[in-house]
Amino acid sequence: MAVGKTVKHRTKKLVESEHMLKGITLASFMESTIVPIPLEAVLVPLMQARRDQLWLIALMATVGCVLGAVFGYALGYYLFDLVGDWVIEAFSNAEQFDQVKQKMNAEGFWFVMTLGIAPVPFQIAMLAAGATKYSLVMFLIATVIARSLRYFGLALVVYYTGNKAEQLIKRYKMKAILAMTVIVLLLWWLSSVLSG
Repeated sequence: MAVGKTVKHRTKKLVESEHMLKGITLASFMESTIVPIPLEAVLVPLMQARRDQLWLIALMATVGCVLGAVFGYALGYYLFDLVGDWVIEAFSNAEQFDQVKQKMNAEGFWFVMTLGIAPVPFQIAMLAAGATKYSLVMFLIATVIARSLRYFGLALVVYYTGNKAEQLIKRYKMKAILAMTVIVLLLWWLSSVLSG
C-alpha cells in the first residue's frame, strides 16, 4: 500500500513539473539500463493526466529506452570483459547468458525484438548484442520497434479508454505481452522458414 501511495505521489509531482518530458526520458533510460522495474506504474497515470501530450510522452519514453539500449550495447561491446560477470549475476546467470549469446549470433534481430516485448530484463539483449558485436543498426531497429510497440501501445489504450486505462492494463497486461510475444515469435519462425 505504501508503494502505491509513493508512486501516485511521485507521479503527481511529475505531472505538475515543467521538466515532465525530460523526467520521462530519464526514467525510461534508467529502467532500460540499471532499474529493471516496469515504467508503466508511472507512465500510464501520467498519460491519463496529460492526454494533451500523450504521444509525446510515448515518444520520449521510447527515446529514453533507445538511449539506454545504446549505453547497454556499448557496455557489452567495450566493457564486457570488465563488468560482464557482475551484470550476468545481477540479471541472469552464466548458462542463460551463453544461450543468449548463441541466439544473438544466430537470430539477433528477432531475438532483440522478442526480449524487447517479453517481460524479461532487456539488459540481457543489450549486453549480448554488444558482447557479440551484433550490428548496431539492426539492434537499434529491433529496439525501436519493440519499445515503440510497448509505449505507443500504452498511449493507444489511454487514448481510447481514458481513465479506465490503468485498470485495463493491470488486468490484461500479461495477456497482451504474451500475445505480442507470440506474434513476434511467429514472424521470427516465418522469416527463418522463408529464408531457409
